[in-house]
Amino acid sequence: MSAVENPAPSAPASNGNAVTLVSPVAKAARLSPAPFSRLAFGGGVSSMGVNLQTAVLANRYMNLRGAGNLFNYSINNVPVSGFKANGKVNLAAAGASLDFYPFPNHGFRLSPGALLYNQNRFSALGLAAAGTSITIDGMTYYSETSDPLNASASLGLNPRKQAFTMTTGWGNMISRRGGHWSFPFEIGAAFVGAPTLTVVASGSACLDQAQTECSSITGSSQIATSFQSNLTAQVAKWKNDLSPFRYYPIASFGIGYNFGFHGEASPIARAR
Repeated sequence: MSAVENPAPSAPASNGNAVTLVSPVAKAARLSPAPFSRLAFGGGVSSMGVNLQTAVLANRYMNLRGAGNLFNYSINNVPVSGFKANGKVNLAAAGASLDFYPFPNHGFRLSPGALLYNQNRFSALGLAAAGTSITIDGMTYYSETSDPLNASASLGLNPRKQAFTMTTGWGNMISRRGGHWSFPFEIGAAFVGAPTLTVVASGSACLDQAQTECSSITGSSQIATSFQSNLTAQVAKWKNDLSPFRYYPIASFGIGYNFGFHGEASPIARAR
């Protein structure tokens, strides 16, 4: 006698409405959407400036994500070692990362990646008023009246234009639990190397406040030689103080929205 297969259970009915049961296959399709079937865009703020991001689903456990950051800010008349300085903050960076979610239905992630473009830096221009005292490497000079001392400085936060990054965070731009909106947060660092520093000074300096012994600091006089030697030594000390800061901190928070496009898995059957 041939075996008779057990028929699938009928869908229960209530008030004449049939309810379609969700099969294990449909559940698996929801939890394992097709690769590259969903895309997300987001924005926010970070330690590198205003942040724009995009992410694409790679598989159940991973997203591929790109990010760009931009920020410019100016500040004037800041007193620095006898100078009145006008400073600028110029941040511009872009990179990519692989977001790995060890627990796909939760937001925790680990994200190795790389900075592919890095132009983060600070710059400043300073002018010392006539008669102002300037102490450089323990030696005091005075800004000459007719040709005041001035200086330009640049602090580069990008000795490595391309650098490895490592972050962790919470919030999946492409949620595996459904929904379109997300609020991702991350923290970590970019391994950019120790900051670079350059300082260039010009004008005339005096050895006394009465300005009886003065000379341009760009010539070959004794005052010029002494000033440039002191400046070189002072910059070397500042660079040494900066040498431990080889990692640019990354911290960001934002909002994202994801949607399906070509190749998205079929939706779960609905009641009909």
